Amino acid sequence: MEKHISGTTGLFTLLGTPVGHSGSPAMYNFSFQNQGLDYAYMAFDVKKEQMPEAIEALKLFKVKGSNVTMPCKTVAASLVDDLSPAAKIIGAINVIVNDDGKLTGHITDGIGFVRNLKENGVDIKGKKLVVIGAGGAATAIQVQAALDGAKSISIFNQDDEFFSNAEDTKEKLEDETPEVDVDVYPLSNQDLLKEEIEDADILVNATVVGMKPLDGQSLIDKSMLRPDLVVADTVYNPLKTKLIEDAEEIGAKAIPGKGMLLWQGAEAYTLFTGKEMPTDEYQAYEKEQAK
Repeated sequence: MEKHISGTTGLFTLLGTPVGHSGSPAMYNFSFQNQGLDYAYMAFDVKKEQMPEAIEALKLFKVKGSNVTMPCKTVAASLVDDLSPAAKIIGAINVIVNDDGKLTGHITDGIGFVRNLKENGVDIKGKKLVVIGAGGAATAIQVQAALDGAKSISIFNQDDEFFSNAEDTKEKLEDETPEVDVDVYPLSNQDLLKEEIEDADILVNATVVGMKPLDGQSLIDKSMLRPDLVVADTVYNPLKTKLIEDAEEIGAKAIPGKGMLLWQGAEAYTLFTGKEMPTDEYQAYEKEQAK
């Protein structure tokens, strides 16, 4: 029987911009209903400069927990009361748990990304990664890849506010995982980008390029791809970005971002509820809805 919102329903949210495309509300609300939990999940379009007010609103309305998406992950980490060990290293969060007014930030992006690769038969250990981006999700991926045994990580980012993030990540990983080679380069150096991709095992787009309204765009020229390269995206709407389509056309193993959303969401679901998310049931439901 369908469960309706009541006066005691607990609220979970998504904060960031844009959020209209997000699959999180459908995923979490299905899971709550599947497990008979009196919770509801809603998305709110919030800009970076609005995050202080949004964080206070979580406390005021006793929101039980929240996801945080781009471009608010880094600023959110500076606004909560405490951070998980991984979030302290990364300096960004995508999950907030409200424990009677105390907000603790967590990061599950990296865990979800690595799990998504594994589900597609790809192991991080001993591999060279080229990661485009230096925001919250990109940093989480870089840190988790290093912790899980990557051989080397080459980070490319535009010369903007996030470039220093990449340099900070390099320094932190030199301390935490000295056996992993980490380098940071400007994305504008296309010759160097091509050179790094040539001997990479895994290429990752961890930017918003490819996501609506930037769909149809890619930061990687198709000529840089090759059939034995694993190409992964963090963007999940559209399901297949231009980068993923380009990778498929030349015969590379292409891994869209939707699986990352599922597995990072499953990790967040456990933080929110203390339960395992019904991933099999949700995936079956998605397939049925797509018919």
